[in-house]
Amino acid sequence: MQFIRAFIAGFLSTLIFHQGLLATLYAGGISPRPAYVMASVPPLGIPSVLSLAFWGGIWGIALWLMIRRSKGATHWLLALVLGAVLPSIVALFIVFPMKGMAMGGGYDPKLIIGALLLNGAWGLGVALIMKLLSPSSKQ
Repeated sequence: MQFIRAFIAGFLSTLIFHQGLLATLYAGGISPRPAYVMASVPPLGIPSVLSLAFWGGIWGIALWLMIRRSKGATHWLLALVLGAVLPSIVALFIVFPMKGMAMGGGYDPKLIIGALLLNGAWGLGVALIMKLLSPSSKQ
């Protein structure tokens, strides 16, 4: 049951925290990329934001496995740091090249900082949603 909750937390955190921050950055003219993109993506033709949220759910399980036994400030710090770093590394060095994009996002500081911010917000969101979904657990 914990894995299902972690998937839900990662999925929802993508929609609320990751995309919410992206929408804020876009509205402020800081990001050129809008949030909640509904354009379909192959191979299933589902909206991009739902594909992203699905992978956020998968990452939510992985993140939860890494932070679930931590307590207090360490728990939140791990959620922030691991959430920021791990998905960003995979996106920049595996996913981007697979999609024909420059490895490391061409080492563009704006892109790297943006990825770290968005994924860090996502990681904190996963920890918060897990806390809300599991109120009896001590975190």
